Amino acid sequence: MNVPNQITVSRMLLIPIFVVFLLVDFSFGDISIGEQVLPIEHIIATAIFIVASATDWLDGYYARKYQLVTNLGKFLDPLADKLLITAALVSLVELGLFPAWVVILIISREFAVTGLRLVAATDGEVIAASSLGKWKTVTQIVAAIAVMLHNIPFQFLGVPFAEMMIYVAAFMTVWSGWDYFIKNKHILAKSK
Repeated sequence: MNVPNQITVSRMLLIPIFVVFLLVDFSFGDISIGEQVLPIEHIIATAIFIVASATDWLDGYYARKYQLVTNLGKFLDPLADKLLITAALVSLVELGLFPAWVVILIISREFAVTGLRLVAATDGEVIAASSLGKWKTVTQIVAAIAVMLHNIPFQFLGVPFAEMMIYVAAFMTVWSGWDYFIKNKHILAKSK
């Protein structure tokens, strides 16, 4: 259990704390930002989510810099990412802030790519994370943060930023999933 893996586990431990602050009304009050009002619980949840998301970069950086890449880390890191994103998006659906169809698309893509990786592993192959997959995760994180701060008015070309990021995340999810299957179609072809 080296330092990068400890950082990854800390990300996993932050997930239930984040979800509680996002979903439970503690009646802490609201914060006014101009004419907009946000529950303090959502501000706290967003801060926890940002910290948890930042640990994804931190554990990878630390593991590469000090050559502490382990098989446990290769397993825990993507698992922690998927748990964090799924917890955030399902919670936002519960609050009526995120469209369920996009969350279903995201979760389906994760199951499909994980299945592809399992098939590859049975043949002794490893499918590494792609740059598109990393950008997919970034867009999902940004979309979740933007939606958690849904009452803050910020537009991009006349479209609310949070709404735009939901569609960008959906597009990147499909594109990166498609990319994994196209680049690894040989794995499916030989595993008949």
